[in-house]
Amino acid sequence: MTRPELLRPELLRVEGVTKAYPGVVANSDVSFAISEGEIHALLGENGAGKSTLVKMIYGLVKPDSGRMTLRGAAYTPAEPRAARASGVAMVFQHFSLFEALNVAENVALGMENPPPMKELASRIKAVSEEYGLPLDPARMVGDLSAGERQRVEIVRCLLQDPKLLIMDEPTSVLTPQEVDILFRTLRQLSAEGTAILYISHKLEEIRTLCDEATILRRGKVVATCTPRERSAREMAELMIGATLTPPERAGGTKGATALEVVDLSVASPIPFGTSLKNVSFTVAKGEVLGIAGVAGNGQDELLLALSGEVRAAQAAVKIDGAGVGHTGPNERRSLGLVAAPEERLGHAAAPDMSLVENALLSGALRKGLTRNGFIDWGKTEAFAAGIVKDFDVRTPGTHVAARALSGGNLQKFVVGRELSQTPTIIVINQPTWGVDAAAAASIRQAILDRAAGGAAVVVISQDLDELLEIADSFAALNEGRLTSPRPVAGLTIDEIGLMMGGAHGMEVAHHGQ
Repeated sequence: MTRPELLRPELLRVEGVTKAYPGVVANSDVSFAISEGEIHALLGENGAGKSTLVKMIYGLVKPDSGRMTLRGAAYTPAEPRAARASGVAMVFQHFSLFEALNVAENVALGMENPPPMKELASRIKAVSEEYGLPLDPARMVGDLSAGERQRVEIVRCLLQDPKLLIMDEPTSVLTPQEVDILFRTLRQLSAEGTAILYISHKLEEIRTLCDEATILRRGKVVATCTPRERSAREMAELMIGATLTPPERAGGTKGATALEVVDLSVASPIPFGTSLKNVSFTVAKGEVLGIAGVAGNGQDELLLALSGEVRAAQAAVKIDGAGVGHTGPNERRSLGLVAAPEERLGHAAAPDMSLVENALLSGALRKGLTRNGFIDWGKTEAFAAGIVKDFDVRTPGTHVAARALSGGNLQKFVVGRELSQTPTIIVINQPTWGVDAAAAASIRQAILDRAAGGAAVVVISQDLDELLEIADSFAALNEGRLTSPRPVAGLTIDEIGLMMGGAHGMEVAHHGQ
């Protein structure tokens, strides 16, 4: 039987597109097509070529060979402005918004010929309400949640009346309830004839939402499928070309308390950030504490306070019973606490330094990479090479700059660098953000292995499936406050959504108990 979506007219066709960079072929002879109103998934491991492909469709990158057609006519956008004029819009994984401007001003900046501000404000209001994404045009972007910021990006695209909307990891910063709202909007757009090219590592979402999927591996199309007819595991195995092994936890027992946080309150050093308010929890040796929350609710501040980058009262953070709240990162690292922040480039890694130099930055102390004030480059190179091998970091070598790696491969390197330092306390923010299924499974397994070896682990993540898979106990951050940690066993997604979505304290923490 023919599915209705196959009767729709073809919108975009990509034929034999190839793009190579020095040392790597990003796309090799890629072909696929999208019909009007179709929601089409683009799947693949990190470094499979998804980003390069959509950049070519959006006019950011020029193909070396091959051709594209839009509604049957040759399509060769020289820049994003030309793509937008042809009806192609894109919502990027990293928002490009100015926090000190309001919603309407941000939207105007993304338009070729913005109307007068009053008229634009009323159009934003009308379009955002029509698609179930209500926005106040006068609100400052710095005051918006991550989900609301994404609405600004989507509404900015919708005002262009796009025929094709490209979305890159659109749900990585949303609560379960916000994901439902976004999917309703995308289905509405699809029903009106807008095609959507959807990139995500969340395969259950792909199964729920998408009509068709094109799967890339190492730059080539290796399969196409109808997601609702495949399991998430089958799609993951098509992506990696191998059997997927889910993480296994060793049945370990909890030891003594390793990390204790008592009434931690710190002002945010980040513009428009969220200050921490009376945060308290303990983590035992061998325990994984999962902390959920929508981006912008104090996650970055919590990592800074735990790593020592932001100081607090001495007794607010304790390692093995001793107050260290007033100490910096080096002192805490010497006591066994390692940290991997969410922002890969600029915070976790220096973009223009090589992988060897980046290995040195946080590994010098615990790995003994300096002697009498001099760097032992041989030892440092061996440390970097070990991380690349153990964590399957796809790179031409350890000499390349951090910024040359794909986001997922840099993530593997950063997490691997910290986990390779025999830590006793591990704090990681978004350990598998933007990382494919196979790499995510191996990172989660490495975290569980460290916990089984006696490390106390704090995982801050917006990926609820991840936390439910690896955490022993669960808490949620909202507006800088932390709910009381609860055992993961028996927690429902609705309860978690409530904890993430706003209410604080014991009453919500024990909702349903």
